[in-house]
Amino acid sequence: MTTAVNKKRIQIETIGLSEVPESEKKTRWFDYAFIQMAFSVNTGNVLVPALAVTAGGLSAGTAISSTLIGAVLAFILVSILSLPGARYGLPAQYVIRTMIGSKLSMYFASPVRSLTSLYWFAVQTIGGSIVVQFLLNEFAGILIPLYVLAPLFSIIMAVLALIGFEAVKKTIKWFIPLLFLSQLLMLFLIIDLIAADTSVLSRGEFSIGTCFFYGSLAFMQYVSGVSASSDITRYAKSPKEGFIGVLTGNIAGFAVVAVLGALFASALQSVNPFVSASMLTDSNAAIVLIAAGAIISMISINLSNAYTGGYSLLNALPSLGRVKSAVVFGIAATALSLFPGIVEEAETYISLLGAAIVPLSAVIIADYVMVKKMNITKDHLIRLTAGSHSANLSALFTVLLFVPVYFLIPDTLSPGLIVFTAACVFYTVLQKLVTNRSEISHN
Repeated sequence: MTTAVNKKRIQIETIGLSEVPESEKKTRWFDYAFIQMAFSVNTGNVLVPALAVTAGGLSAGTAISSTLIGAVLAFILVSILSLPGARYGLPAQYVIRTMIGSKLSMYFASPVRSLTSLYWFAVQTIGGSIVVQFLLNEFAGILIPLYVLAPLFSIIMAVLALIGFEAVKKTIKWFIPLLFLSQLLMLFLIIDLIAADTSVLSRGEFSIGTCFFYGSLAFMQYVSGVSASSDITRYAKSPKEGFIGVLTGNIAGFAVVAVLGALFASALQSVNPFVSASMLTDSNAAIVLIAAGAIISMISINLSNAYTGGYSLLNALPSLGRVKSAVVFGIAATALSLFPGIVEEAETYISLLGAAIVPLSAVIIADYVMVKKMNITKDHLIRLTAGSHSANLSALFTVLLFVPVYFLIPDTLSPGLIVFTAACVFYTVLQKLVTNRSEISHN
């Protein structure tokens, strides 16, 4: 009896940068679909579809379709880069060493990914805490300071991420039914409101330029996931199951996000459906369900941020080990959640991070898809284990070239998409020229 209980007990993940044993690769595609769907619906992800209506002036339908197209293109690339994790059982930033070189991966890509995860963890924690604070104060008369709520939620999420992938998977399984019910309730409330005046759906003007702009924003928001998707799928039963689960879950999750964001923005000019939905009902049970959805959505996305952020830190500082890197990340994330001002300066921070993330993501995708033809060979892995792949000068030169270019392009021209496309083409051509010259010199 004792043995059976111990087998079911969740252990702290300690595998780190080593391969996940085949015996632990049991996660099915539907598990990944549920995980990604739970990661999707949160206050941060509704912003682009909502802003496409409120700031861009698009109709709800046009905002949904344009942002969905951009997001789906990003999700396809993210799913493709999940394949190495499923095939080799290695975390994302570590396997990326075979693509951009160990030094660029450890000393640039991993710190950037860690900072990105850290920033979004704090933003999501603060945003979710504000929603909970508002609902508690508005409907229960209870005012809890933000500096109490945010660190409390942060610590809970950091501990779950510390335990590891099994904790992430089980937490999602426990709470996703409640999250789905919350989303269905919010959809019912806004559709019921729109039914009284369907003209709100036709508000807005169609503009190709605006559609392209917000579609590209959605693309850039999610394409950075290429540097983290293997962290999750290293436990997949097969590469196919990991790929299908990540892709279907991301698409389904964003479809809900786009509909909620666009409909609430069209009907109420709101960019926060959780707060707005609670104002559309007098039912205490409904308000509690909406609040629960807000909390669960915050926890879900931040489990991803903390889990992948910890692994990025581990790749940069392997001597820390898996547990210490997760603890350090959790402490930093909790500390950062004490500064709500970072949300107000989101545009500045996103722009700074984007300047590094965009060319990096482009190089990773170009190398894996165009140069390696989605095939990391046995030789690549042997060199990785031996500590080779120390430098990829083509990758370094491409990133250094396109970081300043990102800042030179006006925001109205979607600098992220332009730099991403140009960097992909530039790196592919440059790397093939380098390879051809190397082959000629050897002959």
